[in-house]
Amino acid sequence: MRFLHECPWERLESLREKTPDIPFQMLLRGANAVGYTNYPDNVVHKFCKQAHASGIDIFRVFDSLNYVDNLKLGVDAAGSAGGFVEGAMSYTGNVADPTKGKYNLEYYMKLADEFVDMGVHSLAIKDMAGLLTPAAAKMLVGALREQHPNTPIHVHTHDTPGTGIASMIAAAEAGADVVDVAIDAMSGMTSQPSMGALVSMLAGTDADTGIDKSLVGGLNTYWENVRNVYLPFESGQLSGSSDVYEHEIPGGQYTNLLFQSRQLGLTDKWPEIKRKYAEANMVLGDIPKVTPSSKVVGDLAQFMVAQNLNQQQVEDQAESLAFPESVVQFLRGEIGIPPGGFPEPLRSKVLQSRGIEAVDGRPGATLPDYNFEEAEKLLKEKFGAKFIDDKDVLSHALYPNVFTEWKEFESIYGEVSKLPTDLFLSPMKENDEVEFELNPGTRVITKLISITPPRDDGQRTVTFEINGERWLMPVTDISVASDANVRRKASGPNEVGSPMPGVIVNLKVKEGDTVTEGEPLATLSAMKMETVIPASASGVVKHVAVNIGDKVDGDDLLVEIE
Repeated sequence: MRFLHECPWERLESLREKTPDIPFQMLLRGANAVGYTNYPDNVVHKFCKQAHASGIDIFRVFDSLNYVDNLKLGVDAAGSAGGFVEGAMSYTGNVADPTKGKYNLEYYMKLADEFVDMGVHSLAIKDMAGLLTPAAAKMLVGALREQHPNTPIHVHTHDTPGTGIASMIAAAEAGADVVDVAIDAMSGMTSQPSMGALVSMLAGTDADTGIDKSLVGGLNTYWENVRNVYLPFESGQLSGSSDVYEHEIPGGQYTNLLFQSRQLGLTDKWPEIKRKYAEANMVLGDIPKVTPSSKVVGDLAQFMVAQNLNQQQVEDQAESLAFPESVVQFLRGEIGIPPGGFPEPLRSKVLQSRGIEAVDGRPGATLPDYNFEEAEKLLKEKFGAKFIDDKDVLSHALYPNVFTEWKEFESIYGEVSKLPTDLFLSPMKENDEVEFELNPGTRVITKLISITPPRDDGQRTVTFEINGERWLMPVTDISVASDANVRRKASGPNEVGSPMPGVIVNLKVKEGDTVTEGEPLATLSAMKMETVIPASASGVVKHVAVNIGDKVDGDDLLVEIE
């Protein structure tokens, strides 16, 4: 919905139709389903039921904190939907290193026992950052195989430090039934280890995969070509990063943070961001790091970089710091209870200074059921009855803002899933001509004839030919319109500026409002971190210089207070 402006259910069902005999697997974040928050239990159950009906076979259920109560909801929901349930342990630390603290072999064995007691069909080790060394893989998988001889064991890792192949072979030799790999063109670094390498190294051994390498070459060439289409979206990472054993950033987050730091002109701060990530993790009590807990650590790390804070300063100044919202929510207990409990006195300082009560037990347990019937009625009133079905209502329940933005986009541009990928990603140039199938038997030939120079307000006229018929379309060129509106920098105590580059995602005041010093004015999103911008003085809001969705640079004027 967010990036492709497509219906995820239709995408899944079309894939299922074309691949009827290969199991499909998905990640289920326990009580967080496929989001960053807690959902009512009936939403999680309804999602699993629909996902299974649309084509998902295997539900890999995990929780970002390995919190058993959250895990149990996910296991129950996936199981009752008829899926194959895989209980996944979010792996952190190093079981082979006794100095690494609480994440020892005993910790994971206890978690595995709890999964088996829940009735899962298989066990998974979910190594998000690539921390599973060959020695640790041998020790952990071997112990699991001995204790649960009849339960399939599945191992997932990322190749961030470059040791993935060695670790997966060690896991296989210790008794793992399945390991995750990626086809060569998509493997390595923060992806999974190379499939071709693993197949070759195990050929002729007791663990021979039986995969015919002669059939893999064509697929690999295909994916090399596909990857070239997406080069503008690559993170820029050129090699592995063995320092992951120190900072423990998960693979998916590593590339996101690297890409976003470059976008924001903070490339020179990347080593510091990684160091602060490790510090932030310890501030929060050394927690497993996977969505959404990894976002909490990442938000705090970015905050520490932006504010030039170290671990001790964060703990000492906890009552007065404007922490990212995700950090406050974590300390409140909104995503569950971390292994070993919350960090103290940090938690008490943050909650007491804000007058916030802690969440007791599973965060979603007290949420009322979601009213699907009422939501369906409202959505049909807004978008039209023929454009809303049960799957749409479910998508809205999970991602209300993203769903709304997608439907508003679709109401303007129609269904864009039919567009060829390169055309969707890159604009046409004058005299370009493309042909694609709109519906079975209906082909469209589109040629871009001309684009006029922009007017003062940024409007251009674009001329197309559609199957030989000429069309004229007025289009606002955002880049031209925005260039005319250069923001001035804030100066003085009564002018509130942006602390860093980012996007305005919320405004809490309007012109004429009376505010007191420290009161929230706006929320800024930067590199997946949301920062609340407080008033620098008491008074009346004279001018609000930004709108929601505006991109700002550091020190750009946001609000004037009189």
